[in-house]
Amino acid sequence: MQNRPSYKGKKKNKRNTGEEPIIKVRTPRNNEVIGIVEQRLGGSRMTVRCLDGKTRNCRIPGRLKRRLWVREGDTALIQPWEFEQEKKGDVIFVYKKNQVEWLSKRGFLKGLNEFEEF
Repeated sequence: MQNRPSYKGKKKNKRNTGEEPIIKVRTPRNNEVIGIVEQRLGGSRMTVRCLDGKTRNCRIPGRLKRRLWVREGDTALIQPWEFEQEKKGDVIFVYKKNQVEWLSKRGFLKGLNEFEEF
């Protein structure tokens, strides 16, 4: 047996350089819309208030069901359906807190102040 140092349970110290990491944020393309999740309805469905002024009944597609975790109040990227696009849509992406800040600085969330009144 060799005398090796035990590394079990030790964590590496990460240095905080004071700079925020550069993040890559997915922006809306084509007819995608940013929205805020109002209510979870069960069965991977939810009510989302979109920034285009419409409230949609959205679902998480099967390919993203186990990867995408959504809570009430999250900011998400919505893909409206081709038919009934004013009522229904799919949740494609959920933004993290620092990504929401980046979007608001760049002007993507201009209509967000109207929704936070209640």
